[in-house]
Amino acid sequence: MLQIDEEKALAALVASGVRIPPQPRVVIQLQELLRSGDYDMRAVSKIIAQDPGIVSMLFKASKSPVFARGRTLTTLDQVVMVIGVKQVFSLVQAVALATTVSDGKRKAFDVFWTRAHEVAQIAALIAGDRVSICNVFPEQAFMAGIFHECGVPVLMMRFPDYCGSLHLDDACCYPSLAVEDEKFSVDHVSVGYLVARHWKLPDFVCAAIRYHHELPTDEVGASTTLVCILQLAIQFYHRMNRHANPLWEKIGPTVLAEIGLAPEDESDYLEQITHSFLGGHD
Repeated sequence: MLQIDEEKALAALVASGVRIPPQPRVVIQLQELLRSGDYDMRAVSKIIAQDPGIVSMLFKASKSPVFARGRTLTTLDQVVMVIGVKQVFSLVQAVALATTVSDGKRKAFDVFWTRAHEVAQIAALIAGDRVSICNVFPEQAFMAGIFHECGVPVLMMRFPDYCGSLHLDDACCYPSLAVEDEKFSVDHVSVGYLVARHWKLPDFVCAAIRYHHELPTDEVGASTTLVCILQLAIQFYHRMNRHANPLWEKIGPTVLAEIGLAPEDESDYLEQITHSFLGGHD
């Protein structure tokens, strides 16, 4: 995949009517606060509390077993204190995207964001369990899980026939880059990468979003491991929902090896992650 000239790519998207979603004020204010280095838990909570939609989704995300770890978090201060300021900021960025790029009147958005949240939670569980091997933290994996297909809802908002043209009614159906390019002259991977860059996500997360349909080479560094965590999370999402994952046969052994697992470990590890995942969905 060729390197993207971001300014030209953004100009081309604007010309075609595709709108890169702006960061909500809460996200911008948190970025500025963290960049200043002069903050405490209450200052962080005060900014987040300005947006009830983000607060609601943040509580939902924080109930994931990888973040709550069996604890009941009932106040925003507790969420910030227990999870940690920087981790909470990652979660805020992730959940803010879902409130920014959506359309409550269209069921396809609900299907998409439900899948994104479940893949993100599975990815966070895998990262938390394999952090000593992969050196990717749960909040980073969760963020990548939410953002990895974020180009899809952006294109759904631009092209009313996007879902129908790509047969995306099925929650386990992922868009084809080749078909997107043919029908719309743009693909969700490039759009998602530009969204991630615009929202100032870490470079390796941006790269993982861009390369998540392939296994990147060493030139993109830590994003290779993050892509593998995402792909294993997607595979487990498919298996939990009893759907085939055609890509897995091609990439499965490489993904498992990167995460430190043998092919014969997959089923047992799926059972372990499923148990943890369902523990947060009582």
